[in-house]
Amino acid sequence: MAELHRLDHKIPGGEQGGGDIAALENEALDAYSRVVTSVAARASRSVVKIEVFRRDRRGELRPAGGGSGFVFTPDGFIITNSHVAHGGAKFLVQTLDGETYHGILTGEDEHTDLALLRIDARNLSPAVLGDSRSIRIGQLAVAIGNPYGFQYTVTAGVVSALGRSIRARSGRLIEDVIQTDAALNPGNSGGPLVNAAGEVIGVNTAAIASAQGLCFAISVNTASFVAGKLIQQGVVRRSYLGIQAQTAPIYGALARFHAIETVNAVLVLGVEEQSPAQTAGLRIGDVITHFDGHAVEGVDALHKLLDENAAQRTIRLQLLRGRDLLEVFVIPELA
Repeated sequence: MAELHRLDHKIPGGEQGGGDIAALENEALDAYSRVVTSVAARASRSVVKIEVFRRDRRGELRPAGGGSGFVFTPDGFIITNSHVAHGGAKFLVQTLDGETYHGILTGEDEHTDLALLRIDARNLSPAVLGDSRSIRIGQLAVAIGNPYGFQYTVTAGVVSALGRSIRARSGRLIEDVIQTDAALNPGNSGGPLVNAAGEVIGVNTAAIASAQGLCFAISVNTASFVAGKLIQQGVVRRSYLGIQAQTAPIYGALARFHAIETVNAVLVLGVEEQSPAQTAGLRIGDVITHFDGHAVEGVDALHKLLDENAAQRTIRLQLLRGRDLLEVFVIPELA
């Protein structure tokens, strides 16, 4: 009977068992709340509200919506979306402390839906950037922005999927996009998606209006690379292969057999007609491991290598096709 008493004592829903479960649930909830509030407090210092004005047919400035952004450098560079800034004639940038500055469009890249503004401000708090290669499905994702003008709104969820592709206004696919169920609404565009450490892992860019929990962010590695190019030259010049691709892991045994040291590579999902990739003989299912001797650990890495210097050069690609390791030569074109 004593043993039966002990078993009965542990039955969920009993007075003490139910209390223990409730205590555990409260403890878990409190831990989750502490993480989210801590992340929001740290990351919000870098988030800005952007108001955009465009000229009408008579040349007069009219409010034309806005969005969000975050401080990239302490001397006033702000990352946001191209679709937020595009066509703007005047930008007002408001920081967390209520200060408002006039923004200047330094440059934009429609192919990745990213833009860079500059404000004349000092001692700004730049966002801490994470590494999109370290993101895992299921990890915490917190979005901060200004949906419908409600400043510094925080929503939380998880990273739902990686390696998504969405189409930019230019018609080109944005690769390696992060999918999250953290709620995004008009006005969140350009704001940061951050992890549990308060590091930016993505730039919030889109949501599917007819669905729930289908929201997307451009990976921070892509955003950092594009922002650097916009600071240097105001535009992003790049080469073009003509493939649709995503980051994918290399099967361990296959990597060991061919002495491939990288864990991830680029999986070809599609090859465009009459493109350099088709001319070179690339196929759907090929896994690109090296580009001109450089290891390619994902789509972000491939984007960096496909700069203007790669155009019109014969590039040696190393790739896996099934179990075979092959070399293919391709001549990228200037996009």
